[in-house]
Amino acid sequence: MRAPPPPAPPRVETQQLARRTRFRRRRGAAAVAVALALALVVVALLGSHHHAASSPSGARARARLAQALTPRAKDTQADGNQAVASVLAYTPFVKEGTARARDIALTFDDGPGPYTPGVLSVLEQTHVRATFFAIGKMERYFSESTVREIRDGDVVGDHTETHPFLARLSAHEQREELFEQIARIELLGGPRPDLFRPPYGSFNATTMRALRSLHLLMVLWSVDTNDYLQPGVPAIVQRVLAGAHPGAILLMHDGGGDRSQTIAALPVIIRALRARGFHLVTVPQLLIDDPPPHGQPLPPNLSGD
Repeated sequence: MRAPPPPAPPRVETQQLARRTRFRRRRGAAAVAVALALALVVVALLGSHHHAASSPSGARARARLAQALTPRAKDTQADGNQAVASVLAYTPFVKEGTARARDIALTFDDGPGPYTPGVLSVLEQTHVRATFFAIGKMERYFSESTVREIRDGDVVGDHTETHPFLARLSAHEQREELFEQIARIELLGGPRPDLFRPPYGSFNATTMRALRSLHLLMVLWSVDTNDYLQPGVPAIVQRVLAGAHPGAILLMHDGGGDRSQTIAALPVIIRALRARGFHLVTVPQLLIDDPPPHGQPLPPNLSGD
C-alpha cells in the first residue's frame, strides 16, 4: 500500500525555504565570482612578471643565447661555477685575490642602462671580459644589453631587484630583492647568478644568511674608481692605476647615470693595465687563478647604516 503524500508545508515556511535557497545560490555565485577574479589577478601578475620571457623579443633573446653558448662557453661557465662553490666552502665573500697571479677583475654596477652598449663595445674591441652586477628592474627596459653580455662571455651577477639599502630591510624583503633578480636573469635564458654585490655596500647578518641559502658569493672591491661621481676621465684613470695590484677587483659603473666618462676612460685603463703586465678577467676567472685567502674576517657594513 502506497504511503500517503506528506502534508504541504505552510505558506510561510515555503517562502522562508525559498529565500534561504536563493541566498545560498547568491552566496555560491559570489564565491565563484571572487575565485574567478582572484584567478584573473594571479594570471595578470604572472603574465606581467614573465612578459619579457614570453614575448617574441624574449624568445629571440633566449634563442640567440642558446646558439652562443657553445660547448667551450659552457665549460668555461661550469669552471666558474665550480670556482665560486669552492670559495663559498670557506668564505662568504671576496674583495681581492692573494696576488698569486697578475689578474685584475673589471666589474660594473647598476646596469643595464643606456650607456651599457658603449661599455660593451669597448670590451668587445679590446677582447676583455668583465663582470656586470645587474639590477633586476632595469631588465624591463635594457635586457638586450644583458643578453649581449652573456653572449660575449661576460658574467652577470646579482645587484638586487630595486637597488635598496639591504641592511634596512626585513629578512623577507632582502630575500625577495635577491631572488627576483635571479629569476629575471634566468627568464632571459642566462645562467643563474651565483655572485652578488650589495648596493651601497649595505649588508648585515640577515643578508649573509640569505646569501648562504641562495648560494651567492658576495663580491666587494679593492679599488673604487668613484666614476659614478663623474670626476673626469683623468681622475678615473688615475684612481685605477694608483690602486691596481695583482688580484684587485675594480669597481666601475655602466648604469645609474651618465657614464660617458667611464666609457671614455675604459680604453685608456685597459691599455695601461696591460702595459703593466696585468690580465683582465671576470671574477670567476680570478677565483680560479687567484682565490681569496682563508680566515679573513667579514668586513663591516660599508654603507654606514
